[in-house]
Amino acid sequence: MSDEDEIILSELDDEELVQQMFDDLYDGLKEEIEEAVNILLERKWEPYRILTEALVGGMTIVGKDFRDGILFVPEVLLAANAMKGGMFILKPLLAETGAPRVGKMVIGTVKGDIHDIGKNLVGMMMEGAGFEVVDLGINNAVESYLDALETEQPDILGMSALLTTTMPYMKVVIDTMVEKGIRDDYIVLVGGAPLNEEFGKAIGADAYCRDAAVAVETAKEWVGRKHNRMAAGA
Repeated sequence: MSDEDEIILSELDDEELVQQMFDDLYDGLKEEIEEAVNILLERKWEPYRILTEALVGGMTIVGKDFRDGILFVPEVLLAANAMKGGMFILKPLLAETGAPRVGKMVIGTVKGDIHDIGKNLVGMMMEGAGFEVVDLGINNAVESYLDALETEQPDILGMSALLTTTMPYMKVVIDTMVEKGIRDDYIVLVGGAPLNEEFGKAIGADAYCRDAAVAVETAKEWVGRKHNRMAAGA
């Protein structure tokens, strides 16, 4: 589309530029997102404002369309990759300015399972929503999760599984957390193709998330509740 080639990002005003970033994120255009982030920084936008208004704003649209079946996994991965390009520029600046984080999540696929597309998508979408994400990768034993919880002190532990044979391992992790008396310190979210809500309840997770978009909504809701409880001194 030749008319699109003629859009010069630096000539757009702030509002038009943010709208264009929504479109570019949706289309997975990483270089354009990086350029736009740098333009907004030159225009003295706070890094946190760029993150929330432009990047999270754009990924929210991607998340909704993914949830509604308008976008599919490949497109969302492209969008998330474009978002990562913008985040790469903003991350050090956000750290300097001490910008507020929505929350922190440790996520990993359980022992015996090497599938990670769903987990990666959740991680990217969570970052897109302003969470700090620590990805443990695949094939995680109980010890790996427990070490990460101790080191990272996250709000949320996320576990994924794609095989029916590895699903029960999630219960092993949760039962160990109960034994150690730390289960109530964390929000536990589980997901993966063979799981369902009943399974999530049966193993003692806080919630089952059927896809990345739901994971983001659920995480925000639970972290909001947790922060409210802490503010109330509960």
